[in-house]
Formats: sequence, C-alpha cells, structure tokens
Amino acid sequence: MREVFTTFLRLGSTSFGGPVAHLAYFRRTLVEDRRWLDESAFARIVAFCSVLPGPTSSQVGMLIGFARGGALGALAAWLGFTTPSAIAMILVAAALRGAERHAPPVWFAGLLAGLFAAAAAIVAQAVVGLAGSLCTDLPTKAIAIAGMAIAVALRGHPELQWVTIAFGALAGAVALRAAELRHDALPIRVPRAASLIAAAIFVALVAFAIVPHAAAGGFLATLIRAGALVFGGGHVVLPLLQSMVHDGLISSPNFFAGYGAVQAMPGPINTFASFLGFANLSPLHGLAGALVATVTIFLPSFALIFAVAPVWNRIATVPRAAAAVRGANASVVGLLGAVLYDPVLTSLGGDVRRIVLALCAFAAVAIWRIAPWIVVVCAAAVGAVTLR
Repeated sequence: MREVFTTFLRLGSTSFGGPVAHLAYFRRTLVEDRRWLDESAFARIVAFCSVLPGPTSSQVGMLIGFARGGALGALAAWLGFTTPSAIAMILVAAALRGAERHAPPVWFAGLLAGLFAAAAAIVAQAVVGLAGSLCTDLPTKAIAIAGMAIAVALRGHPELQWVTIAFGALAGAVALRAAELRHDALPIRVPRAASLIAAAIFVALVAFAIVPHAAAGGFLATLIRAGALVFGGGHVVLPLLQSMVHDGLISSPNFFAGYGAVQAMPGPINTFASFLGFANLSPLHGLAGALVATVTIFLPSFALIFAVAPVWNRIATVPRAAAAVRGANASVVGLLGAVLYDPVLTSLGGDVRRIVLALCAFAAVAIWRIAPWIVVVCAAAVGAVTLR
C-alpha cells in the first residue's frame, strides 16, 4: 500500500496538463517504468473509463490501484493522486477568503507556459508509444486516424469525448472480425456483492442529486451532479458547478479565482471542489466542507466503475465484443492525437521559444529517459525565466 500511495502521490504532485496528459504520465510511470501492467491492460482500462461519466484519469488511477492492491490499493491510489492538488486548493481558498486579490508576479505566466511545454512532451510520447502497440495493422490505424478526426471536429464539445470511443468500438465490431481475434477482460475482478453495493450507492447518490435541496444539501447535490452525470470530466464540470454562484453559495470573483488557480495545479481538476467546499457560504464550509466536497464529487463515478466492471468483463471475451474493445483502444490513440493537436500544439502557436522548450522536454522524456517530474520542474523553471 505504501508503494501504491507514494507512486500516485508523486504523480499527483507532477502530473500537469489535464486528464489526457495525466494518462500519459500514468503510462510512462506505471507501464514503462514500474511495469505494474502492460500496454494492452492499460489501454483496456482507459477505454473502459473513457465511456463512463466522471474524471477519467482518476478512475483509471483507482482501477490500477485496485489491480495492484485490491480495495485498499484503489483508495491509496485516489488519496495519493488527489491529495496534493486538494491541499493546494484549500490553501488558495484560505488565502482568498476575505482578502483582496493581487496581480500575479511577472514570472507566473512563463511558469505556466513551461508546465504546458512539459505536458506537450508527455502527451506526444504517449501518442507515439500507444500507436506502436495498439495500431498494428491497417484497420486499427484507420480507426485511430478517423477517431482523431472525429475528436478534432468535436473539440469544442469535450463532454462528447465518448463519441470518439463509441465510434472506435463500433468500427472495431464491424471491421475486426478475424476468427483468431481475442481480447482479454479488465485486469481486475470485482466481487458480485461489491458490484451490487457500488450500484446501489450510485443510484442513491443520483436520487439525492435530483431532489431539490437548500443550503448545504443543495451544495452537495450540485457536486453529485457534476461527478455523476458529466462525460469528459475536467472543464466540462464548470457549467454545473457555476450554478453555485447563482444559488448564492459563493461570489463570482472568488469562484473564478479558484477556477483559475486549479489550472496551475497538478492532479485532477475536480479538486476545484476542495476550493468550493472551503470557500462556499453554506453551513458546510471550511476544512470540513473541503473534505466532504472532495469526496462527494469523486464518489459517484467511482461507484459507477466498480458497478459496471463485472458486466464489461463478461462481454470482453465475446469475439464481436473483443473486436469492439480493440477498436475502442485504437480510438484512444486517435483521441490522444487530437489533444496533442489541440490544445497542446495549437497553444504553442508561433512562439519559437515555447516550441524549442517543448521539443527539448520531449527529447528528455523520450530519448534520454529522464523522469517526467524532473522534466516538469525544469521546464517550469526555464519558462519562468525565459517566457515572461
């Protein structure tokens, strides 16, 4: 458990760049370096989590923790990956409460640009590595390219990320029908009783969320809706959480100050809930509110993955279903490629300094095999000095 917790604590402290970039960090650390699972198992977990609502990278982390150490491993993975960003957002909320906001220092924009360059390098390495292992023939390469085109076309609608995965699954079921085709289930086994309990928890949470509430109850219902009913995670939860402003639970300036701060944090963007839990004006606020809010926004999607996993495993070895999963895996490569294009490469623009920094970071992780967290720290420092 200590190994799982410390590994994900390191990832939670250094994984900048959003959910898809997190998956790239996971792949480098857990597949290439530590070899906790192989490329195929990692891709199956990513495909499974991508078609369900909730924060994909956190779900993937929990399932890998579960595969490594059972229920306690899943908990250790979530705690390790979430804690650094949650603590940082609580500190931001404490600093902003009752205080005037000041303009950021001149080096802050450059530091963010350096972090983004490092994330670009990690995503690019993931695209190259996964394409080599998952797109091994013409049909899977075609599915990946088509999936990338779909993802680029839908880039203004991140809540529709699942469409790319669904396309890959459908194309795989139609086009990948060789008699020898076989696909393994998820590398986890969830007991039936645990699955039923998880399903009951999810249904109970959704039922609570759709009933009108006031004050603290309304605050928790908003968090449940954001965690249970939104595909894509990350920035997609913003419209639902912004309803707290209209409900008078937090001022608009403080809400957007917290949302801006979470963009600079490693780990899951859903730790914005930690900020809201501390800073909201309902009876449930402060440290207790932050703790409850952090658990509440993640709990629905975590219950859902353990409820659905046994069903997924039962259909995975059916030939047509196996072909669909293989197609979904290829579309994951396309999805990563789309993110590499936009927003990663497009955000670099024509700034030669940013492009050079991103290329150097890519060389560091892909060629010289330098640990990603070292590359992140160095890129941030270089950016702070040179990209003001």
